[in-house]
Amino acid sequence: MLTWGHFRITEQVPIFLLNCALEFIALEPAAAGPFMDNYGWRYPVNDQISIYPTPDYSPRIRTPNLIPALDHGDPVLSANSSVHLLADIGTSIDNLDFGFFLILCYQHKYVTRLDIEADRAMTKFLGPHQGRYLYQGWTKSLICLNWTMVPINERLSRVTKCDYRVLCEFCTRHGVFQLFSAWADGPEYVTQCTISPGNSYTYKFNVTKQEGTLWWHAHASVLRATVHGAFIIHPLSGRYPFPRPFKQVPIILGDWYVDNVMDIETQALTTGAAPTGSNAFTINGLPGDLFNCSQHQTFKMRVEQGRTYMLRMINAALNNHLFFKIANHNFIVAVDAAYTDHYITDIIVIAPGQTVDMLFTTNQPAGSYYMAASPYTVGVPAFDNTTTRGIVVYDSVISSSSQSLMPSLPSFNDTAMAHTFYSNITSKVGSPHWIAVSPKVDEHMFITIGLNLEMCDSKNSTNATCQGPNGQKYSSSMNNESFVLPCGRGFSMLEAFFKKVRGVYTADFPNNPPIMFDFTNPNISFNPSLLFASKSTKAKKLKFNSTVEIVFQNTAVIGAQNHPMHIHGFSFHVLALGFGNFNSTRDRTKFNLVNPQIRNTIAVPVGGWAVVRFQANNPGIWFVHCHVEDHMQWGLDMAFEVENGPSPSTSLPPPPVDLPGC
Repeated sequence: MLTWGHFRITEQVPIFLLNCALEFIALEPAAAGPFMDNYGWRYPVNDQISIYPTPDYSPRIRTPNLIPALDHGDPVLSANSSVHLLADIGTSIDNLDFGFFLILCYQHKYVTRLDIEADRAMTKFLGPHQGRYLYQGWTKSLICLNWTMVPINERLSRVTKCDYRVLCEFCTRHGVFQLFSAWADGPEYVTQCTISPGNSYTYKFNVTKQEGTLWWHAHASVLRATVHGAFIIHPLSGRYPFPRPFKQVPIILGDWYVDNVMDIETQALTTGAAPTGSNAFTINGLPGDLFNCSQHQTFKMRVEQGRTYMLRMINAALNNHLFFKIANHNFIVAVDAAYTDHYITDIIVIAPGQTVDMLFTTNQPAGSYYMAASPYTVGVPAFDNTTTRGIVVYDSVISSSSQSLMPSLPSFNDTAMAHTFYSNITSKVGSPHWIAVSPKVDEHMFITIGLNLEMCDSKNSTNATCQGPNGQKYSSSMNNESFVLPCGRGFSMLEAFFKKVRGVYTADFPNNPPIMFDFTNPNISFNPSLLFASKSTKAKKLKFNSTVEIVFQNTAVIGAQNHPMHIHGFSFHVLALGFGNFNSTRDRTKFNLVNPQIRNTIAVPVGGWAVVRFQANNPGIWFVHCHVEDHMQWGLDMAFEVENGPSPSTSLPPPPVDLPGC
């Protein structure tokens, strides 16, 4: 028997690279649901669908066999655009007590994000997956399929009208532990090879002992510029360690490129120069009214007086940390799907890849208040120094206007402000899924992270000049090893690990840099002995269940930079942050071993260091990289090779049958 779920339309976001229509086959008609006429409008989108918004603007969808051509407007729907997607609802996805976003490719310019929640803790497979799967405990099974997070019963039928024929070759759920499901992690040539045109690969994985805001994005080249979406895990119990917010609103901060980002990347890698920056930042895909061409493309959030709202914020921008404020309002935050102690602030700082959940109360006089985001950067290379803004409008205000209050944002290089925010967050001891810091450390690592140069090479000239510093190419490294993806070697790193194939990578990433120097002294920026790094594909071997402590040390080589470091497959405790060179004797006294913040992406301070600690309890190959896209492309990456545990249940299972081959 087939039932139906709740779909919450949350926003509409322009998509610039991907222009396609996805079609899904309908396996079986869905059972009819009750009519909802008494709740408001009836929207006949086509002959097969009717949409009935509920009082809280969470529309129920009644459909014989198709997900509709959904429209979006204020407050919920309008009739000026449509989604070109056919999909099988065909299964009970009711009440899983969590939500996730479905990204639908439009044939035209937009994608629509849907927050799906269901009514029962059971789903029934149809078609080729006959049988039944019962969700138990804290584990939920989901699939990411070609730009789209989908319920587990749906399968891709065909794809039409796509500018890029290879669809989401690599798709990662950023921050999801992927416990014993490394095959679904997604980074190109690290956990899988490319999906050939016309083929597909289904990502099957568990969401275990996590709740909060995460996200998913493409993990190949710079495709994540537009291939991304929110991944929200609601509490199984429906309860939070704070009063339940009146409404939850996702806020995705991104960037807008006038030119094709793939062309920008290709040109940069060819010439050795830094890529051209974005032309604007966006809030939920909209640049805001500071640009003449986007006066009417401003995100608006209507609120009621005296209510508490939760903003689920994601920084999906390629290269920039961002400051975020709402005029005259304060926040209480959580980070990277981990609950924190109440930290009251009027400003948020969020690095690429990070998420922040913030509570704010509408306790100001009725009016319109701008929310705004602007970059935090060191200013080199050139960057997008624009501001994006949306509007928070109190319900009693008829329309937003030029009288909206604008918050005062910090200067782009206000490192002190950023450090205050990043260093004052602590975890909420005893909250759901909180774990204590392991007092015993099995593996100590000291990893330098920074920029380098690569010799300019050319097939046409032995005296070629590139457009990076000193006529060379930009590069980057960790412990002076600049990572090279193992494309063309027959296997991904994970498959080579599982099959014990040699020649794909080496498991000898060093625990320390090859030489010690005055890491953060700006006078060493162009020291010839430090400029060039080795090219390699290295992993660090870790024993199963070992505790690993890493000092990430920023360097001033080429110039000090922001480096948000992300570790796949794990969250970690952030024990301390500081400036200058890390000194073990002095700085270990600063470690927070009681309630350190728990993250999956840490913003290592400009000209400073960060210390993190985690338990390697997840076998497989796990990518570690800077989440500034330019730095990752240049080689600021490595991987962990976590050995299998002592039993089959603590070992990496065999690869899926549809794993793409090289």
